[in-house]
Amino acid sequence: MNCIVQTGLGLMSALRNQLGIALAVLACLAATAPTFAAEAATKPNVVLVYADDLGYGDLGCYGAQGYRTPNLDRLAAEGVRFTDFYVAQAVCSASRAALLTGCYSNRVGILGALGPKNNHGINDSELTLGEVFESRGYATAIYGKWHLGHHPQFLPTRHGFDEYYGLPYSNDMWPKHPEMKGAFPDLPLIEGQKTIALNPDQTQLTTQYAEHAVSFIERHKDQPFFVYLAHSMPHVPLHVSEKFRDKTQRGLFGDVIEEVDWSVGQILATLERLKLDENTLVIFTSDNGPWLSYGDHAGTARPLREGKGTSFDGGVREPCVMRWPGHIPPGTVCHEPAMTIDVLPTLAKLIGAQLPADRIIDGLDIWPLISGQPGAKSPHEALYFYWGQELQAVRSGRWKLHFPHAYRSLESEGGRGGIPTKYVQRRIELSLFDLESDVGETKNVAAEHPEVVAQLQELARQAREDLGDSATKQTGKNVREAGQLLH
Repeated sequence: MNCIVQTGLGLMSALRNQLGIALAVLACLAATAPTFAAEAATKPNVVLVYADDLGYGDLGCYGAQGYRTPNLDRLAAEGVRFTDFYVAQAVCSASRAALLTGCYSNRVGILGALGPKNNHGINDSELTLGEVFESRGYATAIYGKWHLGHHPQFLPTRHGFDEYYGLPYSNDMWPKHPEMKGAFPDLPLIEGQKTIALNPDQTQLTTQYAEHAVSFIERHKDQPFFVYLAHSMPHVPLHVSEKFRDKTQRGLFGDVIEEVDWSVGQILATLERLKLDENTLVIFTSDNGPWLSYGDHAGTARPLREGKGTSFDGGVREPCVMRWPGHIPPGTVCHEPAMTIDVLPTLAKLIGAQLPADRIIDGLDIWPLISGQPGAKSPHEALYFYWGQELQAVRSGRWKLHFPHAYRSLESEGGRGGIPTKYVQRRIELSLFDLESDVGETKNVAAEHPEVVAQLQELARQAREDLGDSATKQTGKNVREAGQLLH
């Protein structure tokens, strides 16, 4: 903005002129150089909480019993609760790759659950949520589980995050694994890019992650911030601090969930105390469904079928609640299908970040769903569910079509005390389910709806050309490679 000041004659005129210049300069500065506080007022802060192996039925607002989740229930009551929110794959690294890149994990080459022996991870060329926020001047941090590569070149501080404190992969990848004792090296706790402890006291992880998140918010209260709080729990081995031990009727699992809920309460209390809650979007969801073979140490996906490691809804449909006072109407319930791939493009649009035009981003803007706009529909024609490189299912609207594939299941209720039972292998043939009337995927209605089967098979054909499918021995035309360790 140009500032023009007229001069006058005489002392009083000169004084008035000098005052006018000073006021004009201040006006120019105010218009051209907004403070961090002004910036924070125009850009929403975002806190994204991502649990590990949490089942669809593991929150009070989704029907959990035997323990309480008042803070997460508050998010639902004061914001939106999704009933049909999905992850891209029902396993740790693949799920996180999709969340952080806005792409199907097959597109970015991150599959399964990376471990200490893997020498690949997130590619430097991929755009992460951290980098999206970084491009708009946000302070960024992740506290908790990363799982996109443990070598320094793959760690969060190389991919858009200012701060990192947590585990590089799953908390069971350590020498005390109940079925593979000694198979894993010592588990590192990392701060930034430095290992600060080996085999840390896991009873303190949930509390430490929350404390780091609170501290980060306090330190960056006057500028826009993005916090990714990626809890290690309730992935096994379950650990809880003394303040929550033996507090619930559900045993150790319930105690762990109540501490995760407490951590969300700490975030909400901090935002309220700092008068930031009305300018902060809080999101809570999880990476995949419950690890059912662990029995009493696992959650529940009821009323959905199966759990972690499968493409049934028990493996890939997750609880998801979001709150942003004044922007999301309280008590909103969304029944439209959406997925974690939608988080990145939605948040990018909210903060005014530009997405690259030189690559495919699979996610779409779901703000109309989040904000409860009347008549809002899912922007996706279909959502695709892979296990590894195999396309196993596709959902379009109310319909979900499974292609013939093997899957793991249980013959009993699962293990006790942290020791799992063994899965059995089952097989499903071509099956169509109406999720509006059959949420448990129990009744195959393919014979009654051949036109729907044909429509979803055509969508799957397009997905195979794009992303590939090991079952049909197809290589996708638009897949990208994971990053490889540089020696």
